[in-house]
Amino acid sequence: MIAHPAYGILRPVTDTASVLLCNNPNIMTLDGTNTWVLKGPGSDEMVIVDPGPDDDEHIARLAALGKIPLVLISHKHEDHTGGIDKLVDLTGATVRSVGSGFLRGLGGPLTDGEVIDAAGLRITVLATPGHTADSLSFLVDDAVLTADTVLGRGTTVIDDEDGSLIQYLESLRRLQGLGRRTVLPGHGPDLDDLEAVTAMYLAHREERLDQVRHALQAIGEDATARQVVEHVYTDVDEKLWDAAEKSVRAQLDYLRN
Repeated sequence: MIAHPAYGILRPVTDTASVLLCNNPNIMTLDGTNTWVLKGPGSDEMVIVDPGPDDDEHIARLAALGKIPLVLISHKHEDHTGGIDKLVDLTGATVRSVGSGFLRGLGGPLTDGEVIDAAGLRITVLATPGHTADSLSFLVDDAVLTADTVLGRGTTVIDDEDGSLIQYLESLRRLQGLGRRTVLPGHGPDLDDLEAVTAMYLAHREERLDQVRHALQAIGEDATARQVVEHVYTDVDEKLWDAAEKSVRAQLDYLRN
C-alpha cells in the first residue's frame, strides 16, 4: 500500500490554517486524522486543534513547529485526543475541551459562542453535537474546522454511545447558516463550500431516513439495526456495515421516538 503523500508534511490550506495528517488510516479515519495548526499573520505562537492519536512521530512533529500555548479538542474520540499528554509534556500547552477528562492546565472547559483570542486569531467555539454529545466546531476568519461533524469525503457516523441524529441535523443546519466558507474537516480533504456540503449532508440523511422507513415497512417495525443495514446499505461495502449499524441505531431512535 502506498503511503499518503501528505504524511509528515505541514500543508498550508488558508492564510491562517495548515494541516498535519497523521499516519493512522483506517475505515473510520479515512486517510488519517487531520491535526490543524492555526496561526495569525505575524504571530510567533500557534493553536493546535486535535493533536491526534498517541503517535510519537506525529506528536514530535507538532512539538517541533514552535510555540504552542493552546490546544483545542473537538470531541472525545481517541483518534483526536490520544496524543494530548505527550504533546503537553513536550510543549507545556493548555488543553481545552468540553469534557473535563481532556482539560490540562487552567484554561477551563470550552463553551458555545466563546471567542478565543490566541496566536493572532479570533477563534469562535460552536457547539455542534450529534456525532458525539461533546462535538465542537471552530470558526476562524472565512473557514470552519468541522472535525467529524462534516468530513472531507463520505458521511459521518453517529456515535452509538452518546450521539444523536436529532442534534446532528440541528448542527448541520447551524453550520449551513454560516454560508459559503472553507471546510477544514477532521478527516479527508478540505472543501471550499460549507453551505453546499451541509446541504448535501442533510439531503443524504433524509434519503437514508426514508430508506429506513421503507425497510421497516418491508421487514417489520421491530427489525434490528443490523437487519436494516443489510436491507438498506446494499450500495455500501460490507466492511463499512459495522459503522453503518451505529448510524442506523441513531436513525431508529430518531424514528421511534
